[in-house]
Amino acid sequence: MTTIMLPGGLKRLCSSVSGWHEFAFFRVWCSSMDGQESWPEIEKASKEKRRELVLQGAVIDEKISSNGGLCSTIYSLKLLNYLEIIQCPSLTEIHGDIKNLTTLTSLILCRNKLSSIPKTIGNLKSLKVLDISVNNLKALPEEITQLSDLNTLNVSCNNIDSLPDGLCHCTKLSTINISKNDITRFPDDFYRLDLLSTVIASENSIEELSGDVHKLSALKVLDLSNNKLSDIPYELSDCSKLKEINFKGNKLKDKRLEKMVNGCQTKSILDYLRAGGRGKGKGSKQADGDGDKAEGGRNAEKTQTKKQRKQKKKKNEEEEDEVDELNRLVVKVLHVSDNPGAFTVKVANELKDVRPYLVCCVVRGMNFRSGNALKRFLVAQTKLHDDLCGKRTTATIATHDMQLLKGPLMYDARPPPMLKIVPLGRKEMTAVELMRQLQLEAEDQRKQRKRQNVSGLHKYLQLLDGKELYPCLVDAEDHVISFPPITNSEKTKIRKTTKELFLEVTSSTSLQICKEVMDALIVKMAELNKFTSDHREEAGSEGESDAPPVPASDGTTSGELVIQQVRTVDPDGNLKVVYPSKTDLSTDVGNLNVIW
Repeated sequence: MTTIMLPGGLKRLCSSVSGWHEFAFFRVWCSSMDGQESWPEIEKASKEKRRELVLQGAVIDEKISSNGGLCSTIYSLKLLNYLEIIQCPSLTEIHGDIKNLTTLTSLILCRNKLSSIPKTIGNLKSLKVLDISVNNLKALPEEITQLSDLNTLNVSCNNIDSLPDGLCHCTKLSTINISKNDITRFPDDFYRLDLLSTVIASENSIEELSGDVHKLSALKVLDLSNNKLSDIPYELSDCSKLKEINFKGNKLKDKRLEKMVNGCQTKSILDYLRAGGRGKGKGSKQADGDGDKAEGGRNAEKTQTKKQRKQKKKKNEEEEDEVDELNRLVVKVLHVSDNPGAFTVKVANELKDVRPYLVCCVVRGMNFRSGNALKRFLVAQTKLHDDLCGKRTTATIATHDMQLLKGPLMYDARPPPMLKIVPLGRKEMTAVELMRQLQLEAEDQRKQRKRQNVSGLHKYLQLLDGKELYPCLVDAEDHVISFPPITNSEKTKIRKTTKELFLEVTSSTSLQICKEVMDALIVKMAELNKFTSDHREEAGSEGESDAPPVPASDGTTSGELVIQQVRTVDPDGNLKVVYPSKTDLSTDVGNLNVIW
């Protein structure tokens, strides 16, 4: 509360009992004007001496907007180990008093509108996880480099143009995500992070990866896709623990290498770099140390006949074509007009203020029968939910066994007591019963773990806060097959025997995000299907044989996916969207071949 100098008359007024009551009213009024009313969430955390506090969603955002910021008493919770404040567009700054929370080990401030981070963050010496992704940050304070215990740093989806020098002082840094910013280079001392194992730096403007990358001895994952790289240093092949790399979307000088990064496995790319490729690699470096040998090589090249040069060029082109063909991902699109029985989804008007955006399609050709193919697909879907879908806050994916659906479908909005579903792994219940059950389970989790954050479906309960109607996808028999963003129906669950999938992506944000997520999902499915086709595994646990897939009746080849367009229409039958259209699936994946 603001300190106020009282005039003499008011001091005398306070000397009497009645006068004190009047002054007490004055104090309350001042507190109200100061915007520092206590919040029950913070009071509860203080009273129960909680180690964790999660504030998120529309209710908290409204409080922040009304108060002009966070309630200042939050900075007095000195026992906190975990603080999460997310999805609050009204949150534009964090007060410097955050320095008081010296026991914090995890600070999650993603999906807000923060324009800066206070320098006092350097006082949080115990901090291990810092997530300030999806904000409006243009720079990071140098004081971040004072966080010597920091293990995970996520600053993705901001407008940051550089990383602070001195990151090498974060000696325990293991994972860094700087994707979707405007960063042009890594600081020189970046390559001195001995424990750094994961670097996600996609969609920036990085022009060079230094040869010092080999000093990152713990590096396992490196994503530099969609940057401005022209070369990949051969020293990258010296990172002995490297398992996954992504350089897609960079215009490399070595065109064969550019084709390889768009389709080959990590091992093939590293072997190519290790051999020197066509550029200056280890082979040429060794040759530099042997002057006579290098001179002989140059003389031999001078005497090479025109015919020999042509033969070499032709051989190289054939090798490139072979690499290109081996790694090609084929997706064939069937137009809705070519299939009179194609599914149509009708969208109710009531969804306008609930979750209005939807795209759907049908996918054929996925092979889930072999080994861990289904498991890999589910893991990829979860990763898309966590990353591109923003933990289901921007979009949600649902997958169904097409053979278990009965169309046409209706995307509807229903009162919670009227929405009945058989959730995955549960018996039939109403949405009210399901939400209540999930809330009780979430409370049990918090008590058992003595932590406020929860796992599984329980993480998404707040996404429907304040909604009088819940979204759902309903089949022709009025069975709810999907309840986004919470769960799907057990009735249409995909299994190893699933041959045809119905995919849906819903969003409360935009139609474009639905299309982007669906694009990414289909590309990932094509990659997984090719991997399954190229790597024969033992049959799964459901007793299927590992016989070669039977060619589809539509003429598809092994590993090829067929996408059937699906139309969504309004209640009067007017077209809203058809997916995929000619403008969809236009990704930067160079080896993706879409056949219309």
